[in-house]
Amino acid sequence: MITATLQRLAFRAMHCAMALVVDSNEAGAAAELAAVPGWFVEWEQRFSRFRDDSELSRLNRDPAVHVAVSALMAEVLGVALDATRLTEGLVTPTVLGALEAAGYDRSFERLEGPSRATAATPASCGRDLLRLDADRSGLERPVGVRLDLGGVVKGWAADRVASSVRGCALLVDAAGDIAVNGPRADGRPWCIGVASPFVEGDTLCELLLRCGGVATSGRDRRRWQRDGHWLHHVIDPRTGAPADTDVLTATVVGPSAAAAEAVAKAVLIRGSVDGLRWLDGLPQFAGLVACEDGRVLESCRLGAFRAHPVG
Repeated sequence: MITATLQRLAFRAMHCAMALVVDSNEAGAAAELAAVPGWFVEWEQRFSRFRDDSELSRLNRDPAVHVAVSALMAEVLGVALDATRLTEGLVTPTVLGALEAAGYDRSFERLEGPSRATAATPASCGRDLLRLDADRSGLERPVGVRLDLGGVVKGWAADRVASSVRGCALLVDAAGDIAVNGPRADGRPWCIGVASPFVEGDTLCELLLRCGGVATSGRDRRRWQRDGHWLHHVIDPRTGAPADTDVLTATVVGPSAAAAEAVAKAVLIRGSVDGLRWLDGLPQFAGLVACEDGRVLESCRLGAFRAHPVG
């Protein structure tokens, strides 16, 4: 029988709480954990839209239709384009103008105060607006289209850490986008609680995950008031505005954290009825939604991941 000790590391990056859990007694595992926060520092410096010196900010300021990108930027853009295809255009990085128009024009902790945003239209965001060069050295986008990679980067980062740390069982929690690189040391799955949006500290259920990812998209926390109305950060590219939906949070299990995050966001945008119907048509995914009226609804395949109480 294998007996291991869970080694944990918590830190902040990308304006969010991050956590790593390794199921190992080895001293080398702790050393590997210690290196990971530095990776997140590098990634935030490259991908943050709130840093004027980031590669993403420079790309967004560049008026050219075709811009050169680094290999790491091309990798993340590839994941973002995969998410757009997977979600039939409902999850796209081309929503920066719409986010700013809604008032999300600075990091979330600094949102109080008047917005500096200018108006955006639905035409400024949507599918099929971006194209990576065949050699992934450049990006082509229409004039005026600017990108936000905040959602996709966290899922991508969780997946990248999970695949990079080898030789021990690892769980990566990048602000709720969770990736695991395999079962725990004794062969058991990881147990992951789905937080309730209704009662602080409660869970809706527990999920058992052996590999892949789980992610939650919600409008219960990252929201703000503008002109007396509550707004949130999940943009519906069909309208260019925060999604009008009955779903408070959507949680999805999938083959990777990045894919689960994209599908969860699309389910939230679609709403509970259409979202679950669409989710049931994706064989590699399962999930649940917490609705504004207090209902919690599950997709047809979620039972395969649910932790059931003994007896």
